[in-house]
Amino acid sequence: MSSQELADFLRRRREALRPEDVPAEATLPPARRARRTPGLRREEVAALAQVSVSYYERLERARAPRPSPQVLSALATALQLTEAERDHLARLAGQVLPAENDGAPEQVPEDARRLLDGLDGIPAYIVNDRQDIVAWNAAAVALMTDFSRLTPDERNLTRLSLRFRDTLCTGAPGSESDFARQTAAQLRAAGVRHPTDNVLAELINEFAAQDPVFASSWRHHAVRPVPHVRKILRHPTLGVLEIDRHTLGLPGSGFSLVMYTAEAGSPGAAALKSL
Repeated sequence: MSSQELADFLRRRREALRPEDVPAEATLPPARRARRTPGLRREEVAALAQVSVSYYERLERARAPRPSPQVLSALATALQLTEAERDHLARLAGQVLPAENDGAPEQVPEDARRLLDGLDGIPAYIVNDRQDIVAWNAAAVALMTDFSRLTPDERNLTRLSLRFRDTLCTGAPGSESDFARQTAAQLRAAGVRHPTDNVLAELINEFAAQDPVFASSWRHHAVRPVPHVRKILRHPTLGVLEIDRHTLGLPGSGFSLVMYTAEAGSPGAAALKSL
């Protein structure tokens, strides 16, 4: 169990929950002092989860024994966690076994490769938990770059985003921070699944040092998925395109499929068809 990470996650989710967010049928303990911060107090979360205040305080101080699945479920309900956050909480508490063979390359499933090849005219690639690009189609090469010419270290979405930031690809107006938040959520979940993967840890530190939005999302345990990001891409022959980046997890594996589309009838859609 990662006691310190679990404590930090609980504290941040408690502080993000307001008294007015608590369901009307729930009863909070009487206030014994003025509320100095907008979030819930520890004793309020303990009451909602029906655990002792002392136990919950020890959890937030990383001094409590491993919580049972029942306690975790009660805490997740009290803190109104999403499905992704519930899974993250369970992994932090050691209730889900970490992935085996940390750092070892996993084979891309054949059905995933067939799906990728079948996306005729739709730029797409497959990434692993580290966000390494491990397979791609011809349309993705035409839209972005020839991934085969990159070294394995360079063929990583986080590193490519830093390399091409403000040149090839940026966030669309109003969506500038979505990619960094999406990457923080993906790598935060991957870090819990692969706690001994040193390469992943180095990648996280590298991105956090260069992107303040990623660093902030990481500190706040932002693990809610961001499946859709709108991007502005500057193509050398097609010009400036507004496109949508979709990420779909492939069930039963540590891989995700990333696809690029554009709104029907838009200049971006016409440009993608010409690839």
